[in-house]
Amino acid sequence: MSKSAPSAASQRPRGPDVSSRLHRPTHAPPCRPPGSLARLAAALLLTLGACTAPDQRRQADRVAYEIVAQTRAAALGNSEPFTIETPAETLRRRLLLDQQLPISDWSSRGTRDIGPIEQWPDPEYLGTAAASQPVHTPSTLMLTLSDVLQIAAAESREFQAQKESVFRTALALDLERDAFRATWTGVLSTLFQTNLEQTVVIDEKKGITDEQPVRGFEYGGSPEVVQRLRNGLSATGAIGLDLVSLLTQRRFSTRGVFGDVSATLPLMRGSGEFVVTEPLTQAERDVVYALYTFERFKHTFAVDVASEYLSVLQQQDQLRNAEDNYRNLIASTRRARRLADAGRLPEIQVDQSRQDELRSRQRWVGAQEGFQRRLDAFKLTLGLPADAMIELDRTELDALAQRVNTIFQAPATQPASSQENATSAPGLSADAPVELVAPGAGQPGPYELDAQQAVRAAMEKRLDLRVAIGRVFDAQRVVAVAADQLRADVTLMGSGSAGAGRTLASVEQPNSILRPDEGSYSALLTLDLPLERTAERNTYRVSLLGLEQAVRDVQELEDQIKLAVRNRLSELLEARESVQIQAQAVAVARRRAESTSLFLEAGRAEIRDVLEAQEALVSAQNAVTAALIDYRVGELAVQRDIGVLEVNEKGLWSEYAPAPQEEVQP
Repeated sequence: MSKSAPSAASQRPRGPDVSSRLHRPTHAPPCRPPGSLARLAAALLLTLGACTAPDQRRQADRVAYEIVAQTRAAALGNSEPFTIETPAETLRRRLLLDQQLPISDWSSRGTRDIGPIEQWPDPEYLGTAAASQPVHTPSTLMLTLSDVLQIAAAESREFQAQKESVFRTALALDLERDAFRATWTGVLSTLFQTNLEQTVVIDEKKGITDEQPVRGFEYGGSPEVVQRLRNGLSATGAIGLDLVSLLTQRRFSTRGVFGDVSATLPLMRGSGEFVVTEPLTQAERDVVYALYTFERFKHTFAVDVASEYLSVLQQQDQLRNAEDNYRNLIASTRRARRLADAGRLPEIQVDQSRQDELRSRQRWVGAQEGFQRRLDAFKLTLGLPADAMIELDRTELDALAQRVNTIFQAPATQPASSQENATSAPGLSADAPVELVAPGAGQPGPYELDAQQAVRAAMEKRLDLRVAIGRVFDAQRVVAVAADQLRADVTLMGSGSAGAGRTLASVEQPNSILRPDEGSYSALLTLDLPLERTAERNTYRVSLLGLEQAVRDVQELEDQIKLAVRNRLSELLEARESVQIQAQAVAVARRRAESTSLFLEAGRAEIRDVLEAQEALVSAQNAVTAALIDYRVGELAVQRDIGVLEVNEKGLWSEYAPAPQEEVQP
């Protein structure tokens, strides 16, 4: 069961107090256990380079963001702020608080509103939301198209998931790079040991002979370094120090020092920089692909959000048309009633008007509910609660109509929400010749490009096509690596050691000395003939199939892009013709509705003529609004499908400016 959001003064998560966490730590980090000895050990670990959980998180962020920035500069030739951090104060949180919307859990407001568990390792990551006071939002928030684009980029869960996908590929690349870094490890150990086997203890000076168990401490440390080179050479070096001290007998103590070095170098299968660094190469390319995919997503997401925004406005415009039609039909019914009472209109025509009035009411109610459902669904696209009180700026339709009128120099095409009337269409001569005007013969818009030029631009600009082409190169590398696995294994191994360790069993031996000239060294050359390579053979054959599939993927995507671009240009031309046709249809329908109303008063028309004229006017008004929106969405879709629409990190776009030679001449 949902609950109403409490007031700001009484908000508390179901966990430790958020506000108190801002002034004092909830608990010590896990890597600092209590106790003086533990604090000493923790200090030693910090000295050796150990980090807390917040330190590790910040270090991972720095590495990933640096990889993304460098890859973006190399792959896209530009720079752009990139972060996966969600702000403590989001619009969703403000709406939930200010509009007192019900929530099921504190996590609905955001990560920083939840209470951490007792074992939470990173106190800095949670609990910052309470530090900033919520900004008051109006009871109903009015949003423009620019607003919703920015809100979608900041609040959309899908947008955030795409950014996190890029971040994950950057971390995966860092992990692959780590395989070729010098890696240090170190182990410190303290061992207390008791040997219960009796041992004779002799003190010659005092003449004492006794039997005591052997007890003592063994202290050891062995730092080790591992290095892998790009040619396949793997080397490991370690140096150790032992200190043994007896607690019984004569309390002997001794020290041991030793060093080990080993190396492995493949000479045939698995050798060479190309094969050895293949995972690293693929990880680097995956970051590029992730950025291409994210940029492509931003293009499609922005167009989808704008399309949904305009669709909601279209639904709202239809609602207003339905309301106006309902009012007009109520007036028509009242007028028909007066005419019937005066004996100037048959009763059957009054019933016809009443029936149309009831149908218009049903349409008005359906339009109201349909608009609300469409608006609620749009809120989810933006990442906002469905019950949030928001409105969309209706002046966007008027601005769109004015822009289209400017492009086409056509009759006024304002939607019904505008206060301006459409210009009447010119009269037609009765004996005018019958001539067909070819589609597209009018004034084209700036994005009605030549199909071949648009396709060529798409082949160059589409980032998803670059990814598909890159996958062909990846598949070739997979084939080469698979072929390498068919070769024989020839491996050269070497090792060396010097010095010696010490234990309680060797406590009476003198201290050891690390002398390389007295060490032990060995070398081994192994040969594994390729007599059994069934699995490798099948893998190689499958890799060739993967290459064929990658080529087919490029072909299919290329053909789909060509089809999409040509379809979008065709739909854009059709939408332009529809705008011009529907603009004239609105003018004709309005003139018809006005004239039939006058004819009805003069007794020269029936109520059916008035009702049909009113129905035609509503249909024409809805059609012209739909045509305007179709044309605008078509312009954006053309730029999206060609790949020339630029969208920044805030979700705002920068539209393509075609060169004059790219425009279609009338």
